[in-house]
Amino acid sequence: MDPKPTGAALLLAPAARGGAAVRLPPAEPQRAHFPAVDEHLVAPEVTRDELIRGRKVVAAPALEPHAEQQVRLDFLIAPHLRPGYIGAADLITRVAEGSDFATDLSIRRAGTDPATGRRYLEELSFEIVNEQSMRDAREKAEDLVARGVRRVFVIFVKRDEVAEWSAAEGRFVPLAPDATIEDPCLIRPVPVRALLDGAAAEREVVRALERKGNPEIEAIKARERKAALDEGRRAGLDEGQRAVLLRQLRARFGEVPEARREQVLAASGERLAVWAERILTAGTLDELFEG
Repeated sequence: MDPKPTGAALLLAPAARGGAAVRLPPAEPQRAHFPAVDEHLVAPEVTRDELIRGRKVVAAPALEPHAEQQVRLDFLIAPHLRPGYIGAADLITRVAEGSDFATDLSIRRAGTDPATGRRYLEELSFEIVNEQSMRDAREKAEDLVARGVRRVFVIFVKRDEVAEWSAAEGRFVPLAPDATIEDPCLIRPVPVRALLDGAAAEREVVRALERKGNPEIEAIKARERKAALDEGRRAGLDEGQRAVLLRQLRARFGEVPEARREQVLAASGERLAVWAERILTAGTLDELFEG
């Protein structure tokens, strides 16, 4: 999403709260206490409004670069999830007292957190930045990490760049194009280049599915192994048939000229079978090899 600021800090809470207006503090979120991840200040799937530190923003529809990057991101990450983890697009999270927003893609443990009785907090978050302000992206990352999200990544569409938020440095640190993202949530490392390139993403998806033992990929591999085995058996039979035919030719016609020998060695199994029948009736080598 590329949220658009509205300049307002006043938002009506969902109907469940009685419709009363809630004035949210624009200050830094509280660090000592966090609301439940799904205790929302905005109404998910009803409004496009989100809150970042009490500042209302609108999760606007995407332009082509953002929308196309979203598809590539979801396509790449979903097959890389380790069993026990689940991915979600645009999942809204109550990050702090005054922050209630969604990132473009997040990864969390499947099931219910026994400590809270609610869903788990995401462990990894990915944000796509095309028209979104750097202020929004930075404050989102700061609040997510303060809430307990382990890692926050951002894809800067216009820069063709992937970066990871560093709390120590207080900034997004660019990742090298040839780097990989390794994490316990992932079945295998995700190359940074695959986040930006569709062809690379397709290759990595296949590798991830192979690592997971995907049944369809295993079936393809089994068919390839069988085909290779069958081909090897056919090659072995043809080789044996060539050796027998050459011995028969020497016994019938004497020493076989090199040109004819090469012809036998290069022949298909079908052609060898034809010659094996003709040797019984052919009067000369030339007659045997005719046609």
